[in-house]
Amino acid sequence: MVIKVLDKGFVELVEILGDDNSVVQAARTSYGKGLTNPERDRKLINYLMEHGHHSPFEHVIFKFHIKLPIFVMRQLVRHRIASINERSGRYTQFEEEWFLPDEIRVPDPEDRQKSIPFDDKELNRKALEIMRESMENSFKAYEELISMGVAREMARIILPISMYTEAYWTINLRSMMNFLNQRADSHAQYEIQKYALAIAGILKEKCPISYEAFLKYRYEGDLLVGGVENETV
Repeated sequence: MVIKVLDKGFVELVEILGDDNSVVQAARTSYGKGLTNPERDRKLINYLMEHGHHSPFEHVIFKFHIKLPIFVMRQLVRHRIASINERSGRYTQFEEEWFLPDEIRVPDPEDRQKSIPFDDKELNRKALEIMRESMENSFKAYEELISMGVAREMARIILPISMYTEAYWTINLRSMMNFLNQRADSHAQYEIQKYALAIAGILKEKCPISYEAFLKYRYEGDLLVGGVENETV
C-alpha cells in the first residue's frame, strides 16, 4: 500500500503486526479471555480509548517506508517513541531530487504557528525561482565535489534540506495516535500534515474500530474531521 505525498514523496505500509482484534486480546488477557463478539469487542475498544487505557493499543505495530524531504524528516524524528533507520548520505550518492513547493506561504498575522498562501503572483514567481536556482547550484557543486574525489560524507554537507531522503519508520498504534494529534493538525507545518494524513488513511483502513474510537475520544487536531483525510490521501 503506497500513498503519494507532495511532489516526489510517498508513504508505504511495509508490514503490520496486529489489528483491532489484537487490542481486544491484550485488554482481556487480565481475565484470561480473548475475543467475544464484534459488538462487544467494539464497545471494549471505545471504552479503552474513552477512559485512557491506552497500553493495549501498543500491541499493534506498523512499519512504514517513507520518502520525504530532509526538513520534514527532522520533524518526524521528534516523535521519539518509534524506531527509525534513514538512508545514509555517507554510503549512497544523492539523486537530484528536492521538494519545490507549488506556492509560497507567508506568516499568518493572526497565528504565529501558522503560515498562509500569499496571493501575489510576482512574489511566488520570484521566490520559487530563487529556491530552484539555489537548489540547482548546490547539487551541481555536490556533483563536482564527488567528481573531484571528495568523500560523499563531506560533499553532502552543502546540500539543501529540501533534498529527499528515505527511511523505515516503525511505530505502535498508541504512539501513532500521539503523532497524529500533533501533526494531523492545522498548527503543524503543511508538508508534514500531508504525511500525517496519509498515515491516518492507512490506520483507518487497517484498524477501523480503533481509528473511529481515536477520533471520538482522543483526537485533538482539526484535519481528520469530516472525512478530510480521504480527500488528501
